[in-house]
Order: sequence, then structure tokens, then C-alpha cells
Amino acid sequence: MSEHKKKSISLVLGSGGARGLAHIGVIHWLEEQGFEIASISGCSMGALIGGIYAAGKLDVFEQWVRDISKVDILTLLDLSWQKNGLVKGDKIIATLIELVGDIDIEELSIKYTAVAADIANEKEVWLSSGSLFDAIRASISLPLFFTPFHYRGVDLIDGGVLNPVPIAPTFSDNTDFTIAVNLGGSVKTLNIAEVDASTFESQPASKLNSFLARFKPQVEQLNVNDWGAYDIANQAFDAMQSTIARQKLAAYPADYFVEIARNACGTLEFHRADEMIKLGYDTANKSLSALVGNNIAISSKRIKEP
Repeated sequence: MSEHKKKSISLVLGSGGARGLAHIGVIHWLEEQGFEIASISGCSMGALIGGIYAAGKLDVFEQWVRDISKVDILTLLDLSWQKNGLVKGDKIIATLIELVGDIDIEELSIKYTAVAADIANEKEVWLSSGSLFDAIRASISLPLFFTPFHYRGVDLIDGGVLNPVPIAPTFSDNTDFTIAVNLGGSVKTLNIAEVDASTFESQPASKLNSFLARFKPQVEQLNVNDWGAYDIANQAFDAMQSTIARQKLAAYPADYFVEIARNACGTLEFHRADEMIKLGYDTANKSLSALVGNNIAISSKRIKEP
């Protein structure tokens, strides 16, 4: 796309835990096609990726998350042992600030809004000023997992509870079109018989359940229907977000959509970064072909094979 035809985009990045790493691939694809991302509205992981991109540090974060291991993920979980959440989130935010820097939203080069939920008053809260990582911490406060974030006198939780794909903050944008990335897409069929049980045993969620169960001995054979409490809550939250997202997008559709299956990976499977980034890139390539015609780059040296 030539410079004089460059189009500006309002980019809406949805919630979905580690699936949100697909946002990185979508952003790479848009940049390679010459689009200008002029505005970002994000929820939960979408707020995190969008904020880091707006701060100009996506490459730094991407390298870090590509290198992260399952053990590294567990070391970032500072357990709170409080009744309002398992994890405080201080270690995660401190690590991200070390990578990106402590920055205010007003200092970002593009318009940015993180969406959280004031559950006591049953309303969305749009965070578009103040500390970037305060806004991100509020937006990623997954119920039961993270403790709520006390922000300006209000306890905030994950914005995905009320609006998993927050398009509304972009309504006043003076951009050419809006692209929404929904991480709660239709479930892809998985042939369980072809999946080794050790795959499930090694997931961070399963490791967390084991830890909380005081290192209960592992069973010889894993029945994938015998989920722990966290797994059930996670599946329920994903299903809820998917339903809300469909309703919101039907009422307020974006100009273009990128949709990632909600079972593409688990909420805490950040060790699958290579795979999720490539999935985001490839899905954008297929979903947004109408934006650039038929001459679309199918691969990129920046996208590694998992």
C-alpha cells in the first residue's frame, strides 16, 4: 500500500487470556500492509497488548513472551490467599513496567482506552488517562483469579465481564474504519483421541490447580472431563464472554472482523506465544483480504513457526 493511500484504523482488541497473543500477529499484519493504527480500545489481554503497542514497546514484549516458559509463568503468580482472588498481580505488573517503562496514557503516541468493569455499579469504566499499567491492571482483573484493582475509589475487575470486544470507545474516532479482534470465536473441533494426556497435565492452569490442592499426586490417566474448579470457572467465563461479544457485535458491528476460536489455547498458556502470534497473523491475512485485494503477503520473516 503506497504512502498516499495509507488508511487509518481504530483497532479493537478483545479479551481472552493467552489467546490475546494473537493480537500481536494481527498488528504485525496491519503494519506490513501499511495501515496506520490511530486508535486502540482494548479489554483485558487486549488492553495489555494494545497499551504496550501504543507505548512503542511491542517488539520488546514480544521477544520476552516468546521466550517465557511454563515455569516462568508460575513464578509470576504472587498468590494472595484472599477470598476475592488467588493472585495479586503485583509481580506481573512490575515485570511489565521493567520491560516497557512507567508511562501515562497521555504520553502515548496514539489514542488509547482500556475497558474495565465496576461490578458493584454494573457499568463499564473507560480508562483513558493516568497510569498505563494501572489501567491495564484494572482491565485484566479476571474474576476469581486476580484480586480486584482499587482504582480512584472503585474496585474494578476484568472488562470482559461486561464488554469483551469494546467497540464503543472508538465511536468518536476520525479514522477510515474500525477493525475488531474477537478472541471468543466459535469453538474448533478437537479430536481428543489424538491429543496426548500429558498435554493437559502440563498446562499452567492444571499446575496451578495441583499447587492449590497441596500437590495432590497426579493420576495415571487424565479424563479431560474431570476439570478442577479453576478450569470450570475459566470455561464458564469464556462461554459468557463469547455470548456477550456476539450480542455487542451484532448491535454495534465493526467494519471488519478477525475472529479467533475461544479454544485456540488455554487462558494461562502463554508459553504458546509463537503459535498464537502466528495464528493471529494468518487469521488476519485471511479475514482482512478485502482491505488490500488479492496481492497479500502470505508469510513474513517476523512470524516464526511454532
